[in-house]
Amino acid sequence: MRNHTLLCDFYELTMANGYFELGKGDEIAYFDVFFRTLPDGSGFAIAAGLSQVIDYIKNLKFTEEDIAYLREKGVFSERFLAYLKGFRFTGDIYAVPEGTPIFPGEPFMTVRAPSIEAQFIETYLLLALNHQSLIATKANRVVRAAQGRAVAEFGSRRAQGADGAILGARAAYIGGVNATACTITDKVFGVPATGTMAHSWVQMFDNEYDAFVSYCKIYPNNATLLVDTYDVLRSGVPNAIRAFKEVLLPQGITKCGIRLDSGDITYLTKKARKMLDEAGLTECKIVVSNSLDENIIRDIIAQGARVDSFGVGERLITAKSNPVFGGVYKLVAKEKDGVVYPKIKISENPEKITNPHFKKVYRIYDNESGVAIADLMCVHDEVIDETKPLEIFDPIETWKRKTCENYTLRELLVPIFKNGECVYESPSLAEIRDYCKDQVAHLWDEVLRFENPHRYYVDLSEKLWNIKNDLLGAKKR
Repeated sequence: MRNHTLLCDFYELTMANGYFELGKGDEIAYFDVFFRTLPDGSGFAIAAGLSQVIDYIKNLKFTEEDIAYLREKGVFSERFLAYLKGFRFTGDIYAVPEGTPIFPGEPFMTVRAPSIEAQFIETYLLLALNHQSLIATKANRVVRAAQGRAVAEFGSRRAQGADGAILGARAAYIGGVNATACTITDKVFGVPATGTMAHSWVQMFDNEYDAFVSYCKIYPNNATLLVDTYDVLRSGVPNAIRAFKEVLLPQGITKCGIRLDSGDITYLTKKARKMLDEAGLTECKIVVSNSLDENIIRDIIAQGARVDSFGVGERLITAKSNPVFGGVYKLVAKEKDGVVYPKIKISENPEKITNPHFKKVYRIYDNESGVAIADLMCVHDEVIDETKPLEIFDPIETWKRKTCENYTLRELLVPIFKNGECVYESPSLAEIRDYCKDQVAHLWDEVLRFENPHRYYVDLSEKLWNIKNDLLGAKKR
């Protein structure tokens, strides 16, 4: 693995040097990772990127070359540089498992560590979690729009760099896509790689028919032919039908497909489906691509397009419609002599006021329907008796209250690192994907709406609400 230790904002190092020189480097600090706004107006987001955070923490160290580079900057003390030679993460990290639906304002990762360590890892944690959570969320929207039809991620050539392509495809798989065109993501993470031909294959031959026949002969069990190089209905589909009948059917092979990458998808797929069925190729699948996203997919399905699967590229791998996730990393508490003291950040923008303290987050499930009702942020040492009714309330409009009965609580944040050692057994990527699908299925349909979804409730316990308001009152005085 590449050494990502210096993949940090420079001020993480200047602050670390300052903490060290002031003797504050060993003070225990608590930071939350959370986000404020859902991308694309979604009802929820999908947490992803934890595996890369784990790898980063495990491999965190300053090499001799790193130390030499920092010395040349001329702003760090030799005592601090000597300290960095033995630097490693010794703290605790709690996080929601990858694939968990998450909501604005609630922590989906909490770091407890000596202040230098906790501060230093900010940049990479946000990088890993923001990127993959964004792509997993977008992929989940695309997959849900496809209404059970397979979706493949096709975006490597338009991704922002190699990691954008590789880890983006990983995140898309968590979100629910079936496959990727990115071969290395299959090799590294086991996301099934898929693909057949480009337009250049067809152009390499004297005519379209020869290109199709040649491909069918070489790949009889994986013959999906790209039919829009010249004219979809006049040559592409007729030549594909002819090639299938002459090469595949005599071998008893009926599994085949055509792909369209341009034109009016709804119109062309209807016509192509009719032509294929009339030729007896009822098992031939129709794959479409061409700058698709969840909105286009919903529209063409509503218009009756005859599509069996989708290839979605640039608008997925870059989350083109809303390309920034916006996760932040904020100090919420400090610890001294075993006592945790809450900290709050106040802003002229109310939405930027933080929720203080070392917290736990519960997801409340209705036992009758199995659906998630709300999330509840509590102080870390709070215990809720599930045998008793639980009243929750909106932290802003406090008169909005609900009493939960016949419910089950699940604590979302689980231990990942304790005292610098990884205590979390990472599931396989396929298991993460299945978990994500299951967790999304436990959300209300109203939360799943693409437009104007129901706002899922994220509330504060009364104890935490009182602590927050006491801190706000104290800061005003």
